[in-house]
Amino acid sequence: MSNQLSLSELEPNRLESIESKPKRLKRVANWLIYASVILGLALLVQLYALMVPPWLFYSILAGWILYLVVGTAVATGRDKAYPVALVLSIVTLAVSLPQPDHLSLAEAGPTLASLTFFAGSALQIGVIILITSSIFLERKQSGIRTVSIQG
Repeated sequence: MSNQLSLSELEPNRLESIESKPKRLKRVANWLIYASVILGLALLVQLYALMVPPWLFYSILAGWILYLVVGTAVATGRDKAYPVALVLSIVTLAVSLPQPDHLSLAEAGPTLASLTFFAGSALQIGVIILITSSIFLERKQSGIRTVSIQG
């Protein structure tokens, strides 16, 4: 009896491990998407209280509604929602980060507005990293599965 394991005995465990990683990444991404929806609602309340210009409030409301739709799609298991969440996160950061008012929040110190801004930015970065990683792992996984079937 040999203590050595053959490669064919290890391969199913390795494939299971690779297959479970994208699922775990998506599960964490789901929670970040849900948190973004909740934080977006808190942002809308803050903006309404500050009486920002109506065009700004309604444009942020429209973005929040899109994020709510994506969050609902993710919650119902629709895989097509992940690329949309990725695009929404990128657009949110691209619009939000360059704003001079947002930079002044960082200089003002810890306030409710600055905490909302930093938390929202962190959530969006997390969504971007997790969904991108999940997509790459799924592609890698499909390549491994193709090689396994052919071999």
